[in-house]
Amino acid sequence: MRRMRSQTWAGAAATVLLLSGLVTACSSPSGHNQASCATTPNGVPVTSGVPAGTASTNLATNPEIATGYRTGMRPVRTGTFAVSTANPVSTEAACKVLRDGGTAADALIVAQTVLGLVEPQATGIGGGAFLLYFDAASNKIDAYDGRESAPARATPDYLRWISETDRTAPQPNARASGRSIGTPGVVRLLEQAHDDHGKQPWKALFDPAITLADQGFKIGARMASQIADSASDLAKDPNARAYFLQPDGTAKRPGTTLTNPAFVKTLSAIATDGPNAFYTGAIAADIADTIATTTSGRTAGLTTAADLAAYQAKKRTVLCAAYRTHDICGMPNPSSGGIAVAATLGILSHFDLASMKPGNTDGDSNTALDGGTPTATAVHLISEAERLAYADRDKYVADPDFVPLPGNSPQTLIDPNYLKQRAALIDPNHSMRTAKPGDFGPVLVGNGAQQPEHGTSHISIVDKYGNAASMTTTVESAFGSFHMVDGFILNNELTDFSAEPVDSDGVSVANRIDAGKRPRSSMAPTLVFDRNPDGSRGPLSFVTGSPGGAVIIQFVVKTLVAMLDWGLNPQQAVSMVDFGAANVPTTNIGGEHPNVNAADNGDHDPLVQGLRQRGHQVSVAPQSSGTSALTRDGNGWIGGADPRREGTVLGDAPSR
Repeated sequence: MRRMRSQTWAGAAATVLLLSGLVTACSSPSGHNQASCATTPNGVPVTSGVPAGTASTNLATNPEIATGYRTGMRPVRTGTFAVSTANPVSTEAACKVLRDGGTAADALIVAQTVLGLVEPQATGIGGGAFLLYFDAASNKIDAYDGRESAPARATPDYLRWISETDRTAPQPNARASGRSIGTPGVVRLLEQAHDDHGKQPWKALFDPAITLADQGFKIGARMASQIADSASDLAKDPNARAYFLQPDGTAKRPGTTLTNPAFVKTLSAIATDGPNAFYTGAIAADIADTIATTTSGRTAGLTTAADLAAYQAKKRTVLCAAYRTHDICGMPNPSSGGIAVAATLGILSHFDLASMKPGNTDGDSNTALDGGTPTATAVHLISEAERLAYADRDKYVADPDFVPLPGNSPQTLIDPNYLKQRAALIDPNHSMRTAKPGDFGPVLVGNGAQQPEHGTSHISIVDKYGNAASMTTTVESAFGSFHMVDGFILNNELTDFSAEPVDSDGVSVANRIDAGKRPRSSMAPTLVFDRNPDGSRGPLSFVTGSPGGAVIIQFVVKTLVAMLDWGLNPQQAVSMVDFGAANVPTTNIGGEHPNVNAADNGDHDPLVQGLRQRGHQVSVAPQSSGTSALTRDGNGWIGGADPRREGTVLGDAPSR
């Protein structure tokens, strides 16, 4: 019997409506749910993805650590614009901006600032982001790097010990100390994107989050469970303790109304005076002071107000690569996501994945709606291709301003001839378990350690002008560094660096920490375009991305293969079993999925057994994707939101 989790979804305030049957979804002639920015009488958004014929959904109380699943979710059809975020309150606020004529860049600001309130464990203005933005008028793609950076006083041993004279580890650990906090980048990124592509006034775009912070919002089950999980760490910070915990030190419960006057003040300053209000002056001083705190025995970080004043978001050259009849466009380094996704797909282009379509994907059963069941052969090939891509990613990818890639270009790692050679290393009948990186001569050595990550979110948007945004945004781990200042959480992004500056042979590690350097990321915001017969880039066809730490690459590859090779709709693609592998012996099969029998470690599941017969070491631990996908459909869009979280898709009504 297949295991199914059946906790109630109480994300944001939408639970009340779901349980009382007030959320409605209209059926279009094609059988898709329609979506709109309309609200019910008490202001809770009409959400997408509500399983047909049900009054509630299934979601574990802690999906980023113990993933749940909303079974039977249906794709949502919209008209000229659509937005998907990880929280229905954020989705509705961003959708209203699009409805009122705003661009995708405008909606990003609203989505990010609202998510900072209702999903502070995952994202906020104290973190960073990577953004791909397609401008339809110019047919140009901009890649924005808002990754956090190390302070000017950071040394290669910054995360290893307190100082050269005090060689003890940062306390209580590197992640919860001030040493983990990078200079936040997302506010500068949003400024740059709005300057380039915004339409509505900067100041007005902060009003939804300011109003919500002032009037209050209810803690959802997902946020409450992560507060409970992190209560002992949050208690070490006076501001976090007062905001998230009750007087007795226990977590505030679901349904508790939170107001955040400090965040109101912060956002009001940024809205009125621009991002300089964040990076200079009182807020910057508060951030530096908070990083330097030794409260509760925490080791101080060395970030100063000068580090904040000097921070700039950067434009990178977008990385695009052909796959079948499409161009896949992603982020270049310091994110490894775009390179690894493109390399994986380039390797897979040498296999006939279309002939390996998952079973049970047709019809109206929950099994079909949930993406069917992938074949062991397909999962084997995809996982092996990912191992090869991760091997290169682990060795070579770092901040390009400090460590050049082989050939001084991402194209070296995704060259078609090179990837053909890599594909030939795959045994169709047996797993390699771990792969060796390609040999590009003497280079710095990378850092293959996979950091746990529970503090990331993703936003996918298309507006009525044809523009599109795919942005992955993060504070790294759940509640970042547990340091809270002026109403927001500070990240722990510097733990994405290698703590060890050299490897066992004494060779410098590419992803070592250095002053001003940006840590390697796995974030993979992705835009997909059709290819014209002459090979030129055609129309935008897909927008996708996911949170999930180093596993983001696997989540995005799975979703792209499902849509491009297997013809699944975006909801099926996102809902499908999460699977894949980094360059380690373990292959992941998401045991939270209803189509996977995770009982007895998967010993009776056909997919798991098929992989073990091919030599895979299989884990059926729950996976923590939060993928969203938007697909062009004629003159409109079809969207899907990950059933493992509380995300939604909204937009205008489709034309008939």
